[in-house]
Amino acid sequence: MKWIDMHCDTLSELEKETAAESLQKNAGLCVDVERLLNAGSRAQFFACFVNAGRMNMDWELAWKEVLRLIDSAYKEENEQFYIVRSSEKNYPFLTSDKKLAGILTVEEGGVLNGMAGRLEQLHSLGVRLITLTWNYKNCIGSPNSRDAKVMGEGLTGFGMETVERMNRLGMIIDVSHLSDGGFWDCIRQSRAPVAASHSNARSLCGHPRNLSDEMLHALGENGGVAGLNFYSAFLVQNTRRSGENGSKKGVESLRASAADIARHAKWMIDKAGEDAVALGTDFDGFGMQALPEGMRGVQDMEKVWNAFEKEGLTPRQIEKIAYQNVMRLMRDVSFGHLL
Repeated sequence: MKWIDMHCDTLSELEKETAAESLQKNAGLCVDVERLLNAGSRAQFFACFVNAGRMNMDWELAWKEVLRLIDSAYKEENEQFYIVRSSEKNYPFLTSDKKLAGILTVEEGGVLNGMAGRLEQLHSLGVRLITLTWNYKNCIGSPNSRDAKVMGEGLTGFGMETVERMNRLGMIIDVSHLSDGGFWDCIRQSRAPVAASHSNARSLCGHPRNLSDEMLHALGENGGVAGLNFYSAFLVQNTRRSGENGSKKGVESLRASAADIARHAKWMIDKAGEDAVALGTDFDGFGMQALPEGMRGVQDMEKVWNAFEKEGLTPRQIEKIAYQNVMRLMRDVSFGHLL
């Protein structure tokens, strides 16, 4: 099965591993180029993630870290792996099983630090998606939260400007981690479809990081997509909370299964439409003990396809989730001159 995943945190996690580990092949993480190719992947979105809280909310330090992560991704390029650049045309996402396309994203829009020109700089470096917030308020808006007041807060004035500039540049606006108020502002403000790169259905699992039925419907009407997240706490309702604001710290009390991923997929298709559901695994964004039972990384994606079939998804729907919906989103938002 050919497939494209909209979110993994492997680049950032590699910094915690030994010097011998690389994006090409590593033993301790869920994702590497070798296993992606063996599992049928054609393209992987790689998040350049920074936790500003661990940097004492020093946004300039966070900005420098994002630039360093981007540089580290380019250093991994070889005959099997390349980073998508804006100057490329007709790159073989789906025609080659011997070369993997890497698409760079930034997970924490706060690194812009109120400077709109940084969007152009990131775009020139190959960044094609920005997750507007993580778990902290920033210059763009407020994060997902269990606090109703915070959850209701919308985009800042700079956040509205950021949406408009990203539309002009052809960058995907990612509302995962964003407050509900910010989500609705993006739906109203954006002239292009938006994405929730790694979020599930709130009706099936009440974590505030997931999307309500109304949000799923709006995302589908907008032409956007939601990427199925494989984190157990976003798939099944745990008796122990995973932390405030979508934090993934701690060991979860209940572990999901591949069947739970399929259950969310079916629900999201019902609420948003079959053109609005994709993959956003969040691999390497949490400990392996929080993955669904029997999954250790990209090598186990076959279990997801099998679960989709058992849930009653049609071959057409499975292909749309696997890669077609993401490809359509990229064409609609930004990549039309490249595909």
